[in-house]
Amino acid sequence: MNAIEDNAYSRSWEELGRALPRPQAILVVSAHWMTHGTTLVDVSALPRTIHDFRGFPPELHAAQYPAHGDPELAREVVSLLASHHAEGDDTWGLDHGAWSVLARLYPEADVPVFQLSIDMSKDLDWHLTIGKDLADLRSKGVLILGSGNVVHNLRTMRWGGKPYDWAEEFDGYFAKNLENRNLAALADRKAMGSLFTMAQPTPDHYLPALTIAGLSDDKDRLTFMNDSIDIASVSMRSFIFH
Repeated sequence: MNAIEDNAYSRSWEELGRALPRPQAILVVSAHWMTHGTTLVDVSALPRTIHDFRGFPPELHAAQYPAHGDPELAREVVSLLASHHAEGDDTWGLDHGAWSVLARLYPEADVPVFQLSIDMSKDLDWHLTIGKDLADLRSKGVLILGSGNVVHNLRTMRWGGKPYDWAEEFDGYFAKNLENRNLAALADRKAMGSLFTMAQPTPDHYLPALTIAGLSDDKDRLTFMNDSIDIASVSMRSFIFH
C-alpha cells in the first residue's frame, strides 16, 4: 500500500529518490523472486509489472511501472555471478518488491531496471558473497536495491498494535551489527537462534539485506531511514551505503 498511500514511508522514499545521484541503471534484489539451486537475472528488454498479491484495492492491482530493462548489463551480471550458478531469464519482470518502492524513488520509470533472484537453497553467508561479487557495478553508476524487511512475521501482525519486544530486539541487533560492519554476525543463523526464527519465519525477506551488506566496504557511510516497526511485527528499517 505504500506504493499508492501518502504516508511517512512513501514520502521518505520520494525524498531519497530526489537526493540520490541519478543511476545509470538499477538492479533489484527482491524477497519475492525466489529460486532454488540457481540465481536468475532478468534479461528482458521490457520487464512486465507483476501483481503478485491478492485482496488489495483495484488501484494497486492496476498499477504499472513501465521502465525499460537493461539486457546488456543483465547479461554482464550473469557472468559476474557465474560461480553462483547464475542464468539469464526473460519471463519474470518486476514484482511488487521492486516496483512498489521504485514507484516512489523514480516515479517517471525512466531509469532502466532489472531483477536478481534469491536462491533459497543457500544459507545466509552465501548471500553476502553475492554482494561482494556485484560490488564492481557500483563504480559503473548502478544502484543496487535490496527489497525486503529486516523483521517480517506476518503470522503475528496486529494492526495498530505496539511492536513486539522480539521485533524491536532483532531490528536493533541487525542495526548495531551493520553499523559495526560485523557481517558475520548477521549471517550466523545458529548464534541468532530463536530470535531470528521469530523475526524471519522464512528468510526470504532477510536475504536481500545480506546481499546489500555484502556490497559495502569500510569507505562507505551508512545511513538509516524509516527505522520503525509497522503492524507490530514488520520492520520498515531502510539503510543506504554511500
